[in-house]
Amino acid sequence: MRILLLCHSFNSLSQRLWVALRADGHQVSVELDIADAVTEEAVALWRADVVLASFMKRKIPESVWSTLPCLVVHPGPPGDRGPSALDWAVLRGEPAWGVSVLQANEAFDAGPVRAHGGFAMRKTTKASLYRREVSASAVAAVREALAGLSDAALAAPAGAWQPLMSQASRAIDWLVDDTATVLRKLRSADGIPGVASQLFGQPAHLFDGHEATADTLARLPGTDSHAPGTAMAKRGPAVLLRTRDGGVWLGHVRRAPDPPGGLTLKLAATKAFTLESTALPELPVALMRDAAAEYDELHYQELGPAGARVGCLSFAFHNGAMSTRQCQRLQAALREVRQRSTQVLVLAGGPDYFCNGIHLHDIEAHADQPGDSAADASWRNINAMNDVALELLTLTDRLTVSALRGNAGAGGCFLALAADEVWAHGGVVLNPHYKNMGNLYGSEYWTYTLPRRVGLEQAQRIMQGRLPMGAAEAQRMGLVDAVLSAETLAFEPLALERALALAAQPDLGARLAAKQAARAADEARQPLAAYRDAEMKRMHRNFYGFDPSYHVARHHFVYRKPHAWTPRHLALHR
Repeated sequence: MRILLLCHSFNSLSQRLWVALRADGHQVSVELDIADAVTEEAVALWRADVVLASFMKRKIPESVWSTLPCLVVHPGPPGDRGPSALDWAVLRGEPAWGVSVLQANEAFDAGPVRAHGGFAMRKTTKASLYRREVSASAVAAVREALAGLSDAALAAPAGAWQPLMSQASRAIDWLVDDTATVLRKLRSADGIPGVASQLFGQPAHLFDGHEATADTLARLPGTDSHAPGTAMAKRGPAVLLRTRDGGVWLGHVRRAPDPPGGLTLKLAATKAFTLESTALPELPVALMRDAAAEYDELHYQELGPAGARVGCLSFAFHNGAMSTRQCQRLQAALREVRQRSTQVLVLAGGPDYFCNGIHLHDIEAHADQPGDSAADASWRNINAMNDVALELLTLTDRLTVSALRGNAGAGGCFLALAADEVWAHGGVVLNPHYKNMGNLYGSEYWTYTLPRRVGLEQAQRIMQGRLPMGAAEAQRMGLVDAVLSAETLAFEPLALERALALAAQPDLGARLAAKQAARAADEARQPLAAYRDAEMKRMHRNFYGFDPSYHVARHHFVYRKPHAWTPRHLALHR
């Protein structure tokens, strides 16, 4: 079919559908939902058989839905209606939820049901559910709806309209709410819009909540003397807030704009409130620890017998972005774990994202700081990313694996390619390019790792194409070595099993010797420092040159400025 994918933005769900439908043989073009007239024009230009609305904030115009099938993906089961479907499900602690594909009509979420699917709810954020369970169910339901497009649709069950969730509905009463309730409220608002509350007595929107363990609270003297809602300690990006019956680590906040109505950024809590958090005691936690439930961005564990041992390093950075500080922490962790006697090191990233490269919000925060600039912050951040990639590229005494539990983009893709092998599951979407962010050239040694895997000509096509890529396509191209499962839950045990088998291979010593010889030959041919120097000369122009495209694109991205037009590499009809 000729499908017009209509969406408010080309978000993770839209990209997942774009990848899946093209893999099924459909012709798919994208139009961002800007105005009715623009949508009408796109339908005519593409000569669409069907419109698929994957992420919308407005109704499809009647001039479109009355003339051809328009399918709407709704993140709720049949009968659920309203713009905050997943928010309400998380807040209410629903044990199961679903996705519906409706045929658009004159009312919101009230058209006939073409297909639907369900899933068990995890105790996690709505953003994580959206990226994983909702996206997987949506792909299956959309395929079913397209296959039965000529069949009669089921009438939508009667359901009450669920309004847009207000801040009053998820407001935290620190004196009354227990830890579980606080977490449900935070998770229902992550990553948009956050929970309106206060931190250090100042108004802010709160994100990224994690339960504090009893061990953490026991380490902190005078816990009971703190009033609920007050900050007691810090760790990495987060501050520890007292709750009525425990504590919650709060990773990110958006301070209220000053003056009101201005722009404000979502930042690590310790960065947004730098002065206030300085006085808090630091509660560090060991990188290698038994309790994975003990909150920190980094966690390391080892498995397997001596001589066939696997180390697994996860780095769950919020939304997959890595600030200069986070890069430095990851580099230090790599240096620490390379002292361990393991045969295979698995880089596991985070549960929702492997990595998305440099931290654009953190960089933007330096734009107006005296004696600093966004260009300088960008330069520091990309150099720190390069240091991490270099640490991995020069780790030649064991095999290294990037295990992609979630999506990867830009520098995060090329950080993954610094490992010997890359494994993924079928739901992973890669964006192995930089140009969408203001024509960035990119670094992380991509000019070495990408051609080495796919050849120079294919590498140039990938970088110029600026398109998302599914795991299966990435495997065919050589970016991914193995696709181990359809989705995340099955992937993790399979990746561990494969890593343990790799560590126990009898020819491991010969493989390591070949790896070391290949690295030495590559270094003699062209040192890694030369690749980095050439990339950074191009990046210097992006950051400091006459063309402001990167700075404009970054500013629009972090402040979610509305799109004025659809990028031409997505809008094939244009």
